[in-house]
Amino acid sequence: MHLVAFLYVLGFLSSVWAFSTAAVNDLFERNAAPGASKHTNNWAVLVCASRYWFNYRHMANALGMYRTVKRLGIPDSNIILMLADDASCNLRNKFPGSVYANPGRHLDLYGDNIEVDYRGYEVTVENFIRVLTGRMDSSVPRSKRLLSDERSNIFVYMTGHGGNEFLKFQDNEEISAFDIADAFEQMYQKKRYNEIFFMIDTCQANSMYSKFYSPNILATGSSEVGENSYSYANDNDIGVAVIDAFTHYILEYMESINKTSQMSMQDLFDTYNPDKINSHPGVRSDLFNRPLNKALITDFFGGVAQAEVVPPMEELLDDVYQALPDAREETTTPVDIPSHTTPALTFTPPSNNRRTVQLWAGLGLMGGLVAWVFSRPTTRKQVS
Repeated sequence: MHLVAFLYVLGFLSSVWAFSTAAVNDLFERNAAPGASKHTNNWAVLVCASRYWFNYRHMANALGMYRTVKRLGIPDSNIILMLADDASCNLRNKFPGSVYANPGRHLDLYGDNIEVDYRGYEVTVENFIRVLTGRMDSSVPRSKRLLSDERSNIFVYMTGHGGNEFLKFQDNEEISAFDIADAFEQMYQKKRYNEIFFMIDTCQANSMYSKFYSPNILATGSSEVGENSYSYANDNDIGVAVIDAFTHYILEYMESINKTSQMSMQDLFDTYNPDKINSHPGVRSDLFNRPLNKALITDFFGGVAQAEVVPPMEELLDDVYQALPDAREETTTPVDIPSHTTPALTFTPPSNNRRTVQLWAGLGLMGGLVAWVFSRPTTRKQVS
């Protein structure tokens, strides 16, 4: 009897789950304007593939992106930051514990509120691929994992020294355009993303997204094949270049964006000025299934915050019948549950509806179990 009771409760919960998932899915379908994203969470993977003091600007690039996505609403729990982390405390740094991205040092990008997930020699091609694909050892904590799903939009930013279809990691190894393309395909097959926005700032950067073949990926890079990417400015006190030009102008534009901004990715791409950047940035959108003027910048750089008061269940059912006016005529025999067990439920669901099938499965299981319990012959043992 305990097993029967458990299965009875399980059937009831299945029917409740069918109703609740219908309400959630309807919420996003109602709120999604034409061309709008239907994602429910945002993630960012930010990679500085360089190390050593003379690559200070690459660390500033990644930290600038880190500050921007946090400001726009992506929490640290949804950001994977891979950083050599050897500039802030380098002996040559006249400003210990700080990293600046502009001459004059108006804004410290390092500060006290920063979480580096992979630092120093942890920044490897293997770890980067493992983060993307989710092929992690069981000992790796959740804070160092990309826990995305098929409703996740992911912003992937990479910076460092590279060339035609490769990017160097720590001056020790390389990742190729094929490696990243195959990693994204694994993510697609494993339903680890809804959309990906890939951005890279390196020499010949546009070659790094030339091999992508998975759907729903938007990509941009700082320079064409055969072109170098250049730094923006030097700081005389620090003694090295403090940021790259491509990243600098993007971050400068992003300062005008807030969490509720309606600016689109097309607006961002329209700001590209080769004369200022000293190279020709590129955009690849053939794999992306939305118009760029409908894809908001905050779809990738910001947090997701949607809320709605769900109407009573009766109104939800009325909406279903209005959407499918012939549904009542196409249904099968209603399910009746004995009144001495639970209040009678009679529901005629619309056909050809996956969520309704889930509801019927739960109600059918519940009704079948109840009928089976009360149809069993009752026998009593005699006590001698």
